[in-house]
Amino acid sequence: MARLQQPWVQRAVRAALAAGLSWQVALLLPGTLSDYAYYAPLGAVIAVSPTVADSASAAWRSLLAILLGFALAVAVYELTRAVPNALTIALIVLLAIVVEQWRALREQASWVSFAAVLMLTVGTADPADYAVRYAGLTFLGAAIGVLVTTVLFPPLQLTTAVQRIQAARALVADHLATMAAALRSGRVPAPDEWDARGTELDRALERMRHAELVVERARRANPRARKWHGTAASIREQSRALDRVAVLIDDLTTLVVEFQPHRRGLDRVDDGTGWVLADALDGLAGVVRTPYHATGTGTGPDARDRAVDEALAAAGRLTALVRDSAIGDDQGFFALGAVAVGLRRSLAALDAHHHRQEVT
Repeated sequence: MARLQQPWVQRAVRAALAAGLSWQVALLLPGTLSDYAYYAPLGAVIAVSPTVADSASAAWRSLLAILLGFALAVAVYELTRAVPNALTIALIVLLAIVVEQWRALREQASWVSFAAVLMLTVGTADPADYAVRYAGLTFLGAAIGVLVTTVLFPPLQLTTAVQRIQAARALVADHLATMAAALRSGRVPAPDEWDARGTELDRALERMRHAELVVERARRANPRARKWHGTAASIREQSRALDRVAVLIDDLTTLVVEFQPHRRGLDRVDDGTGWVLADALDGLAGVVRTPYHATGTGTGPDARDRAVDEALAAAGRLTALVRDSAIGDDQGFFALGAVAVGLRRSLAALDAHHHRQEVT
């Protein structure tokens, strides 16, 4: 069952079933159409996409692109009968690629040139008849593909989105913990040492954002959308909160690495600033790692409550340090203050407050 949750496995099953059904249905049509039954599975495969909305979109855009290609090929062929075939083909391909720039066709645009060359190759003897056979059977297969996508475990892509969020959350927390460890050691890496780590985090965040968008598209015209509304909403909230925190953390890293506010003026590491800042970053990492409250029936503090407690206490110590700071370097003072503000904003974005009270 776990393997069946993979998007590519679901798509493979849907595409195979849709192709088989469309072939059988096409064989039941009159002989002038059933002789070309193999076009129907092609339409089915085209239409089977990750979401119901994407399937419907791919179906009508592909059909439109095919018809445009056919029409273009016939028009150019009739107008250039006296021209060598090589020039006719070149002109058709040139114009087809121009038509493919129409944004409404999206990913299905390449079907224009494919259909145009196909028509010129095998359909010029009777263009109307060929267009009906090819486009009609492709549309039949596409309709079956959309139907199968809608009926057979219509995808919401929830599993992939959850996995992407978990991966991004782990990288964000590790990034914070690594920075905290560096502060405690008294050595903050040079900016270029963080480039690879930042690139890895950016990629994880981009995959997370894409997965969230896929879930949003998957909810359109999907009969399962109501059932999984709560999970989809949670994915959206988590993804966007983590995205905001990642932006703030990027700012924090820049401030700490470039300005090293714990070392401005007096040797603030010896004076405790490095440790206070490290505790604050570790506290934020703990909240990032613990996104949920326990689902049990207990009324006492759970792991998230404890993580929030520690993070708020550490942020409070950092704020007090900034308030009482005697750092002589204005740039360092303002950098440390900006870090404190960023931490507070990050905790707010993560909804870091208690949801339950301990019973005494």
